[in-house]
Amino acid sequence: MSLHILLVEDDKPLQRQLVEQLSQYGHEVATADDGPGALAIVGLHAFDIIILDWMIPSIDGITVLRQLREGGMHVPVLMLTALGQVYDKVEGFNAGADDYVVKPVDPMELNARLHALLRARRINEQPSDTISAGDIVISPSRLRAWRSGRPLILSQTEFKLLLELSRNAGSVVTRPMLIERIWGHDFMPTTNIVDAHIRHLRVKLLEHGDDPISTQRGMGYLLRA
Repeated sequence: MSLHILLVEDDKPLQRQLVEQLSQYGHEVATADDGPGALAIVGLHAFDIIILDWMIPSIDGITVLRQLREGGMHVPVLMLTALGQVYDKVEGFNAGADDYVVKPVDPMELNARLHALLRARRINEQPSDTISAGDIVISPSRLRAWRSGRPLILSQTEFKLLLELSRNAGSVVTRPMLIERIWGHDFMPTTNIVDAHIRHLRVKLLEHGDDPISTQRGMGYLLRA
């Protein structure tokens, strides 16, 4: 799916690199070099998503984000920064950021996060209580899941994993994305914790059919829709 993206980044070499990489995925990318430029272009065009650098001239990224949210703009915003401290991430989320990526950025990871943000936003806007992916049905509010009409007995972590995979059914969800969304942005895994929980989830899903989870080597997992 092609996206109309606003990239706010003052580092010109990095800006050109990201524009080229995102364009290879079929996205249309507009750019701004500083806070005032970002606020001006946002008022003139409709974007699917905004990639916003934290440290930009004149008005920093957090201030730009707060002004966008205070103005009623609900476009998903992914913060891009060289900072990695937990408190910086918390400040970004409190200001209204939807996701957070620390430089240097892998283009495949960035593209996956952009699509995941849009899917999550659309799901949150839907009134339905259930999410379906093939023969799997999940009720987030009731913390219950079924496959082929039969209930799945899942641990809390397995439920969260299945929910995240279902929300992104048909697309790859990377391991870093799963770690951040299930264990938290400040969690530092020392083992293959994602793989271990995926194995447990697979065992329970296999009780009611074939394995619906595909391992994408070197990337992450895909739940077949």
